[in-house]
Amino acid sequence: MTSVSALLREVSESLKRVSESPYERAVHAAFDLLHEAMAGGRTLFVFGNGGSSADAQHLCTELVGRFHRRDRRPLPAIALTTDQAFLTAWSNDHDFSDVFARQIEALGRQGDVALGISTSGTSPNVVNALRRARELGLRTLGLTGEGGGRMAEHCDVLMAVPLSETPRVQEVHVVTYHALCAMLEERLFGGEAQGGPSR
Repeated sequence: MTSVSALLREVSESLKRVSESPYERAVHAAFDLLHEAMAGGRTLFVFGNGGSSADAQHLCTELVGRFHRRDRRPLPAIALTTDQAFLTAWSNDHDFSDVFARQIEALGRQGDVALGISTSGTSPNVVNALRRARELGLRTLGLTGEGGGRMAEHCDVLMAVPLSETPRVQEVHVVTYHALCAMLEERLFGGEAQGGPSR
């Protein structure tokens, strides 16, 4: 039976291994791209399936709401995983593989940023959305696992966690987008954090 302490040690070891890899450089490159876009008033669109769908919503919540700082303007971020009427209608009547690409076509503008999250890097609807985003002049980011899968060729910056086990990759994803939120708040709004969130 797995113990909590054993699992925590395993997570800690995975994080240590990732911290000693080139992964950090990719995260900083993604931050630079996001900072430039958001400083210029551009919008971030985030999408994924299952747990990655929840991660997309979590990331956008921190940016539109707040991460550390209590007082700052909201940052424009939209999770393309939340409109149940559109998601079910388009998937039922057309094709689930284009469910995020269609929203990018409707909402995205040149200079905006599309961030696809897929542990495997092979989710067709994520790959298709990144491809379409590039065609429309959006900047593209990928958050994935070892190797990057089919997402890699469609990303300006690929953050590929150098791990293959899905739970460990997902845990690093959470740390990654928390780091991006913290760095964006510090760079865009300056100063120290003004206390934790109220929730």
